[in-house]
Formats: sequence, structure tokens, C-alpha cells
Amino acid sequence: MSTRRTLNQTEGSTNPATKFLEWKSNDKNFAYYDKTLKQNVPIPIPFKFQFLEHFHTVKGWHDASESGIYSNEVKFISKETLKVRAYKGGEVAEGLYSEIRGKIRDAGGKYFRSVYVIDESGDIVQLQLKGACVSAYSDFMSENENRVEGAWIEVKTVSDHKKGATKYSTPDFTIGKAFTAAENSLANSKYLDIVSYFES
Repeated sequence: MSTRRTLNQTEGSTNPATKFLEWKSNDKNFAYYDKTLKQNVPIPIPFKFQFLEHFHTVKGWHDASESGIYSNEVKFISKETLKVRAYKGGEVAEGLYSEIRGKIRDAGGKYFRSVYVIDESGDIVQLQLKGACVSAYSDFMSENENRVEGAWIEVKTVSDHKKGATKYSTPDFTIGKAFTAAENSLANSKYLDIVSYFES
């Protein structure tokens, strides 16, 4: 896992993540949508995970076609092309994010940080971070980038914020215990699954 690669997503390949987690600001926890239960399932705090890789992507809702917005995932947002589409509305925009940002926003799309991790059960899950959560994550990574490949990342506390009349929360990312040999081996193995997804 220590040797990072430039990964290119293969269209049509199966995402290795078993769950897709979003931060629920009011509930102050991550949650994922369970298709069988047809409801959001909360992931209580504390929550810890092993970092694998992160990407940039776009998600949202396209009012014109009444369908979701999605895009490919790119490692380098300033150099790689984003292809943004609506499930029922076709192409929304294509190009570098800085060039198509306005079109994405007008269509209902939002920037997301897509973070692939391993949860405590050993499954690959994807954290879908947006807004203030991206800033919290980016600040954490800038301070700990050289440590995240050898230790657990933990969310044990939450920060409350207020902007005008809007109150919201963000997770506090911290470095936890160092990996055991077995945990490090698992991380290396699962990272290869990510590589396979993007380079198959």
C-alpha cells in the first residue's frame, strides 16, 4: 500500500465498496442506505477505519430529469477529466472540474471526496464526504499524510459549527493505534482490490 499509483477508473467495473457512508450532520454520525431495509442505517461513534485511497467525484440531484447525478472518480482533479451525468438526463458536463464547476452546480451536482477505507469487519467501505466534512478531512490529511498508511484513523468526537443561522457538525479525524502485522497485510490486500477496480 505504500507504493501509490495513478489510477484510472474503468467504466462498468464493479465498485469494491460494500457500503457507502455519508455524514449525517444532525445525527452526528455516518450512515449508509440499506436497499433491503429501505432506510438509512447509522454507524455509531466511535468509528475507526484503515485508509486505502481517496478520489474526487461529483454527486447530486438533477431536477430536470428527476434523477441522480454521478461522475467517474479521479485521483488528480486538476489534471484528469470528469464525466458528469444524470441517470435519466444524460451528460451534464465533461472536462476539468475547474472548467465545468458552474455547469455542475447549476445542474444540481456537488463536489465529493470519495475515500475508500476498511472498517473493523474487514470490508471495504466508501466515505462520501462533502462540504465542511471535506475541509475537516483535508486538514487532517495534510497533518497526517505520512501516518495514515500505518495506523487506524478514528472518529471519537464531533465538532459543532454555526454559520449564520445554520448549525452543523463535522467528524473529528484522529490517528489511532498502529497496525498489527495482520492488519497491515489486510490493508495491502484490500488496496490491490482498489487498484484492480481502477485499472482492470
